[in-house]
Amino acid sequence: MGRQNFKPGTLHAPLPAVMATVGDMENSNIITVAWTGILSSDPPRTYISVRPSRHSHKMLTDTAEFVINLTTERLAYATDYAGIYTGAKVDKFEKLGLGKIESSVVKAPTIAESPLALECKVFDVLHFGTHDVFMADIVNVSCDDSLLDANGKICLERAGLMAYSHGEYFALGEKIGKFGFSAAKETKRAASLVKSPKPTSAKKADDKNGEKERENAHVPFYEKYVKGSKGRTPCRKKGTKKGK
Repeated sequence: MGRQNFKPGTLHAPLPAVMATVGDMENSNIITVAWTGILSSDPPRTYISVRPSRHSHKMLTDTAEFVINLTTERLAYATDYAGIYTGAKVDKFEKLGLGKIESSVVKAPTIAESPLALECKVFDVLHFGTHDVFMADIVNVSCDDSLLDANGKICLERAGLMAYSHGEYFALGEKIGKFGFSAAKETKRAASLVKSPKPTSAKKADDKNGEKERENAHVPFYEKYVKGSKGRTPCRKKGTKKGK
């Protein structure tokens, strides 16, 4: 089997397509970012790369704070929209019907429908070609109650997270192992390789009409959040701070 060479490019995939929120409760914006990741475990540090021409860039520079909101299959439409339209002309929270709640540490708001959010404070900015890299300390993590098990452990597999790969969004697939399974004893290794059942949406995708059905799976989200249906249910539970 041969291999072909291509000119240098940003073909690193898959990536998380997150919605980063900037500003404060009164004046905020959402920007979709795929150029993001972890810089350090201890202290916990992350980054987002933003073009200087973006509306959110000035807010980031002025406040030196942002929130990384993880995205799900149900947030696919909102994630794409927030990455296409500028906050200089549209209030994305209002347009998409997304809930805006106060963060615990930073002034930038958290998106209520996001299952998990990382509150961040910028400690340095690097200028690289087309993008500025805002490096930040993760100062708080907030998680929706629905992701916690009886022992308080965060179960992100319940969230229905999605990923971004070269211009396309994908739902995460089956579990194929866990960290350290290659060093486990044979019995434990075999157990860790047992595949998790496919979610309903993935099973439908295996059918000959699966592609069409997967597209239709996002229609309820559009009707529920974008068209302003009264049936919208906030992700956060009772007792969580709400935006003004």
